[in-house]
Amino acid sequence: MSVLIKPIITEKMTADSELHNRYGFIVNPGANKLQIKDAVEETYGVSVRKVRTMNYGPTRKTKYTKTGVQQGKTSAYKKAIVDVAEGDVIDFYSNL
Repeated sequence: MSVLIKPIITEKMTADSELHNRYGFIVNPGANKLQIKDAVEETYGVSVRKVRTMNYGPTRKTKYTKTGVQQGKTSAYKKAIVDVAEGDVIDFYSNL
């Protein structure tokens, strides 16, 4: 089971990482905080102080078209915000 799916690289998360040493990841919905902490420490070689998680449910949408009502939804996902120790930095752009 792969715990980390992808990092969150947005304007808000980049500012948060520069100011407060917090990084965001999309993680496996079945992963707990200890598994996320171990995966980040193993993958990026940093020491993690705190992990916060959020579950996002699917967004349901309805469109009215000439063929009738079309319904759809997006996927549910889990997001983790990871606080790393002072002096540790995660560089997402080093291996592009």
